[in-house]
Amino acid sequence: MNLFSQMDLFSSDEILKTEFDLPGADVTLFENFFTTDESNRLYNSLLQNTVWEQDQMTIYGKQVNLPRLTAWYGDAEAAVSYSDKRSKMHAWNTDLLFIKNRIEQEVPIKFTRCLLNYYRDGKDSVDWHQDYEGEQRKNTVIGSVTFGEKRPFQLKHATRKDFKRIDIPLAHGSLLLMQGATQNNWKHKIPKTTKKINPRINLTFRWIKS
Repeated sequence: MNLFSQMDLFSSDEILKTEFDLPGADVTLFENFFTTDESNRLYNSLLQNTVWEQDQMTIYGKQVNLPRLTAWYGDAEAAVSYSDKRSKMHAWNTDLLFIKNRIEQEVPIKFTRCLLNYYRDGKDSVDWHQDYEGEQRKNTVIGSVTFGEKRPFQLKHATRKDFKRIDIPLAHGSLLLMQGATQNNWKHKIPKTTKKINPRINLTFRWIKS
């Protein structure tokens, strides 16, 4: 059975927009932002043509593999400024420019880079974190696009324990926009699951105020 055949049985290409009422955050979900045909094509093309890398992190002095594959793409200027990081910055390709241009119709900025994550199964994940560091978190725009398996995107306030955690299901072809001080005030994660699920590709297009 094709990876997307079961999804297609119940798919709709009507864009559904949801704005979340979160203190100190600006978060909007666009379901079906890309049509089913577009999403299927882009998933397969990105899976085959992305230069995936296996990054590592240090835990208790030991190097271990990140529980997902990653890749960085972006402008030539972004590649220079990112040259001191471990991962290589690749030039935009046709698929990424198509996605980038579509998102930029929703926000009046030009994204300079994109981090791609390939979650191969339910064991692949990312723990609680905030994107960017320090003052950069106070004015950012991140466009998060999902192709493939639906996974829950969890948000919790960075300091307020009395605010409830929320779960946003990110499905095939969806766009989640996080703007303003969202990264400064809220953490997010993609949790592991023991369920047998299909792979997922996530793209986070990045912009910060110069």
